[in-house]
Amino acid sequence: MRPPLTGQITWSEWLWRRSSCWFVESKMSKKDAYPSTQGMRKPDVGKVTYKRMFQQLVAGGGAGLVEICLMHPLDVVKTRFQLQGSGSSVQYRSVAHCFGTMYRTEGFLSFYKGILPPILAETPKRAVKFFCFERYQHLFSGGGDKTPLVYSLAGLCSGLTEGLVCNPFERIKILLQSEKDVKLKDQESTFSKARQIIRNEGFGMKGINRGLTATLGRHGVWNMVYFGVFHSFKEYIPKSESQTQQVVYKLCLGLTAGTLASVINIPYDVAKSRIQGPQPIPGQIKYYGAHSTIVMIYKEEGFLALYKGLVPKFLRLGPSGAIMMFVYESLSEFLAKKYP
Repeated sequence: MRPPLTGQITWSEWLWRRSSCWFVESKMSKKDAYPSTQGMRKPDVGKVTYKRMFQQLVAGGGAGLVEICLMHPLDVVKTRFQLQGSGSSVQYRSVAHCFGTMYRTEGFLSFYKGILPPILAETPKRAVKFFCFERYQHLFSGGGDKTPLVYSLAGLCSGLTEGLVCNPFERIKILLQSEKDVKLKDQESTFSKARQIIRNEGFGMKGINRGLTATLGRHGVWNMVYFGVFHSFKEYIPKSESQTQQVVYKLCLGLTAGTLASVINIPYDVAKSRIQGPQPIPGQIKYYGAHSTIVMIYKEEGFLALYKGLVPKFLRLGPSGAIMMFVYESLSEFLAKKYP
């Protein structure tokens, strides 16, 4: 650039303007690049408003409600398999046989035994799950990049929080689902069952909160694997202009994550059903702690007994993993656009 001509700006003014242009062009990313912005508050791009948090709670609750209404019959079948022992006590030979037996002896509505506790629990439970996951991943990442470890830790902590919230509902649900040869219309109500448990056994770990450690293990492990796998591989989904193709990719990823999580956490699930369900000898508690129950089942019934109910669990929680994440993300995005 040529220096100024005589009669125009001075040399000092020219040098100041030239150095200012060079400084702004080369140091654009620095916070002091513009002297006029000194002292101004920097916008917090990563900040989440209370409105957005509420939208995440609503989206999580909606995902839970849709999932439980669609998949509850398989949960009932899974519980029946996990509660039956071995040898002569085996009543159901397969998933189809269990469905057929229940339909003939208990009626169609028996597939929805114990659905009220999950409905009352699943909406706040899923809301807590997704909301806490969003908060925990922000906490563990420190506002920076999110790694598979961050996703897994956030999933683990959200699962533990979820387990604390839902355990009393799970105890009631298991007892209602375990009642055989009783039609739904003749079954004791959810609130009556809850009052009975509290009156006879209390609020503690031997009463309405029995099986808490197994519930924490089940939900903690499942969410750790589910969220860790889904969000770690989500960025590798091929980009496509077709909205339908993107939905299919996400559903398949959710199905894979849910299925893998179900395989890994099922020993805790079996232990939870044994602890919270009717004991083999009425009045005597055989199953109590999560890990002691797992060891006991392994010694008495073998390793495969820890995987009882795996097929109906697959059929339920695999698709559930796809349904929940799809409904949550869709509803969350809708609320964010509708109420920015």
